[in-house]
Amino acid sequence: MKLCVALDLPSAGENLALLELLKDKDLWVKVGLRSFIRDGALFLEQIKAINPLFRIFLDLKLYDIPNTMGDSIEEIVKLKVSMITIHASSGQEAMREVMQRLKAVPNPPLVMAVTALTSFDEKGFFEIYHTGLETQVLEFAKTAKECGLNGVVCSCAESQTIKEQVGADFLTLTPAIRPFGENSGDQKRVATLEDAKTARSDFIVVGRPIYKAQNSKAVVEQILKEM
Repeated sequence: MKLCVALDLPSAGENLALLELLKDKDLWVKVGLRSFIRDGALFLEQIKAINPLFRIFLDLKLYDIPNTMGDSIEEIVKLKVSMITIHASSGQEAMREVMQRLKAVPNPPLVMAVTALTSFDEKGFFEIYHTGLETQVLEFAKTAKECGLNGVVCSCAESQTIKEQVGADFLTLTPAIRPFGENSGDQKRVATLEDAKTARSDFIVVGRPIYKAQNSKAVVEQILKEM
């Protein structure tokens, strides 16, 4: 299991200050829409300058027509990130297009398909997709694997089933981790660190419990120790 620290603070300076505290740790670093739109590719270089061994997870959740997604991936690989996300609901053609574009790329990033956002509960998911959440997440995972993706983004509630029915080597990344039972905020399908271990998550994403803590470094050290 690997820890991804979410850089969701209001400014690049605050995010980079957090990483300065953690620069000696073995971490993945998640850069989401807010940070990337605001701070751009320069921010990624600033992260690498703090610790070149930090692996960057660029969480943009691409969702568009196949050609546009393929073109976007060709631009993203120039940023030298280690993992990216696309939406499983963009469809098989789009997912296959992305993977086809990456075939010629040396050391391509991991590509993870977003299944159901962890802000969805069963009711909210049904309103959009008109099917059951857990059933559709599993179908998304099966399709993503068929299209050659490396894994999926899901909650801990679905990770174990995906490992059992799609494959133990098919990666699961689980956001909304509240390592020691912290407040869930706007997330619906949250989990603790113990839940993530039981669910066999390969990557966990932790944001607010780290960057809102009085001692962020101590929280990260405790998470890494418990992992």
